[in-house]
Amino acid sequence: MDICVVALGKIGLPFAVQCAVKGHRVTGADTDERVVDLVNAGTEPFPGERGLDRLLKDAVGSGLLTATTDTAEAVAGADAVVVVVPLVTDAAGVPDFRALDSATRSVGRGLRPGTLVSYETTLPVGTTRTRIGPLLQQESALVPGTGFWLVHSPERVLSGQVLADLRRYPKLVGGVCPESARRGADFYGRVLDFDPRPELPRPNGVWDLGSAEAAELAKLAETSYRDVNIALANQFARFAGRHGIDIEPVIDACNSQPYSRIHRPGIAVGGHCIPVYPRMYLWNDPGATVVRAAREANAAMPAYAVDLLADAYGELAGAPVLVLGAAYRGGVKETAFSGVFPTVAALAARGAVPYVTDPLYTDGELADRGLTPHRGEAVTAAVLHTDHTEYRALSAADLPGVRVLVDGRRTTDPGLWRGVRRIVIGG
Repeated sequence: MDICVVALGKIGLPFAVQCAVKGHRVTGADTDERVVDLVNAGTEPFPGERGLDRLLKDAVGSGLLTATTDTAEAVAGADAVVVVVPLVTDAAGVPDFRALDSATRSVGRGLRPGTLVSYETTLPVGTTRTRIGPLLQQESALVPGTGFWLVHSPERVLSGQVLADLRRYPKLVGGVCPESARRGADFYGRVLDFDPRPELPRPNGVWDLGSAEAAELAKLAETSYRDVNIALANQFARFAGRHGIDIEPVIDACNSQPYSRIHRPGIAVGGHCIPVYPRMYLWNDPGATVVRAAREANAAMPAYAVDLLADAYGELAGAPVLVLGAAYRGGVKETAFSGVFPTVAALAARGAVPYVTDPLYTDGELADRGLTPHRGEAVTAAVLHTDHTEYRALSAADLPGVRVLVDGRRTTDPGLWRGVRRIVIGG
């Protein structure tokens, strides 16, 4: 097949490479000329995706993968188009469709009769049928479900392990009509490899959910579930902390039987998915009180961690405090919706002087994100935000002068912090 992948970001580029690995001819389209140039040179635009560097070089070297800034032209030569342009929401949960609409119009201008178009972007329920389809029809004069085939197939992968996750989980597909769904399922069956191990909890492969709306809801539901589960763990942890109970063995005990799968508490929930998609769901379903309460509970955790610090340290006004980790998740160089920002804001609101360090970021990169990098200044308190493996061996000797450490991820070794008051969430 000839395939066009629109948006060569941390999800789109690995998917494009996966298609090329299966022997298909792939054109990646992106509005960022720097990304296009790097891809055409066989160079990762963003390091950290396991296995991508070698496969990208092979795909480009074999001529199976090229990149362009001309989306319409790339679409015009494609049998199948996969769109992975991100959709974000504002603080109130209102989606900002501008980038997605622009990309959709570009796709429509190049669309040919009989082409399959799949949107992997996470969308509010109903968007594929009522917004995407009409925009594509307006630009192409082709009708969804007869002139071209249209499906929603939500991405379900984590950055840093996209290639592995594409094998690990069933691929969900929902069409605007049965024939669209059939063609979408056939497409993904041809470009993906699925893990056949019988011990996997559910049969792997492509799952037709029956409609584009069902596929849209599936992604919003699974991410909202995680947000709710984490919020519940955080509330249990806050209660446990008030009553001198260590929440970790409690959660282990609960999860020892199959009906309980409580997640782990922590200082923040970050990344492109969990902080965003519950708000997107609430835009569809504003009466979802459980989802709303969970989002509010998780958003309050950075300030709660700073409260724990103040209770142990005392007055924070003027106190130099080091925040360990800017990335939203350990080992991943990404600060999208990272809890580092509200943590720093909560410290500053109490008059503290917050500094930030992260083994994945240079001082300049931290400064570019509005954070004050730590350049060796004396600090008297620390808050661990990111569970980087480098922090497992961190000790009190590495931060002389620190009197209190709030470990928001239970990453540090308590034996290395003797002489320092070490506090964990739910401990």
